[in-house]
Amino acid sequence: MGGHLPAGLGDAVVRPTRRLVGIDAARGLALIGLMAIHLLPAWNEETGEASWSWRLFSGDSAALFALLAGVGLALTSGGRHPHEGRTMTADRIGLVVRAVLIAIVGLWIGTLMSEDPPAYNILIYYGVFFLLAIPFLHAGPKALFISAVLFGVVSPMLMQGLQDGLPEFVSYNPTFTDLLTQPGATASQLLLTGTYPALPYMTYLLVGLGLGRLNLRKTEVQARLVVVGVGLAIFAQTISYVLLYALGGYQRLLDASSMGEHELEDVLVWGPDLLPTETVWWLAIATPHTNTPLAIAASLGVSLAVLGVFLLIGPKIGAWLLPLSAMGLMTLTLYTVHLVALSFEAHYELPYLWFMVHLAVAALFAVAWHRSLGQGPLEKVVSTSVKGTRRLVLGRPAKDSHG
Repeated sequence: MGGHLPAGLGDAVVRPTRRLVGIDAARGLALIGLMAIHLLPAWNEETGEASWSWRLFSGDSAALFALLAGVGLALTSGGRHPHEGRTMTADRIGLVVRAVLIAIVGLWIGTLMSEDPPAYNILIYYGVFFLLAIPFLHAGPKALFISAVLFGVVSPMLMQGLQDGLPEFVSYNPTFTDLLTQPGATASQLLLTGTYPALPYMTYLLVGLGLGRLNLRKTEVQARLVVVGVGLAIFAQTISYVLLYALGGYQRLLDASSMGEHELEDVLVWGPDLLPTETVWWLAIATPHTNTPLAIAASLGVSLAVLGVFLLIGPKIGAWLLPLSAMGLMTLTLYTVHLVALSFEAHYELPYLWFMVHLAVAALFAVAWHRSLGQGPLEKVVSTSVKGTRRLVLGRPAKDSHG
């Protein structure tokens, strides 16, 4: 994969000596997390409690992907010194091309999935993330972090406030047909009501874009990511606990809804299908995938800490991280193949075996392909298309950006 973008979204292969291996490795871990959520049981059948894979990866893997997408956008558009003028215009138009290609792959995968699918595909949402990122591509860290906070606070309010007036849910994995026949409903799902709604997810992407405008090679910055990330995750969970159990939020949720205590407890672990609208106290929960302000903050904190740790250890043990970093270099290809394999729905009886098969095949393929051919196959298609577009805009060969 080119640049530092997840899901095969970079402009060019950056020279090995210039790569931040920690970013690639973090992306590889995020891919493993999504595989685990798709393949492994979400709960323990004997106790009924959430499984280790659910507790470790639910919500946080997708958040880490989006954060790294923002980092990649920054690094391929000038890094600490954002491009200007026609070069920035080329970056923006190249990003449109990238977004469209990623969305096309996502829509195609939707056609392979059943009505009750084995996985919810993030790629079409990525296309929307990138389109929404275009106006922010030139901004500096301070403006990006402030914008991220606004998205993280306002988007959940919009999700709850507008939900009753929005069109009905289209499908778990929208297709070309959905987009053409129900454009409004598909748009509202991609922006606000879907599994990975773009407006709240812009929080992660804009924070990543801001981080990519900093010097991520400095140990001080890397350590600060870990400290801030851990602190933010603990803060978000603590505030949620206080609001629910010390300030009466739990009882208000019971009173406002028709749920009993057992049902509410389940919702607080697994999350509701859609964020309920009976009371604003629902915004106090921090359950994965609910996309409330505190859920976003908790997942953002985990993502920052993971990125910081990998950036710290990358220069020291980069060779040992090769399976992870190689997977992180071609997540578009690997994620697409993973979803296509899931569409056959042959994995339900032996989830742990199939998880190990998917993981082993992905790691071995990634290492072998990267060492022999460089970019992954789908990554090559995307980056070639983007570079061709940039050349047309610039009127000359597009130079690679290394941040």
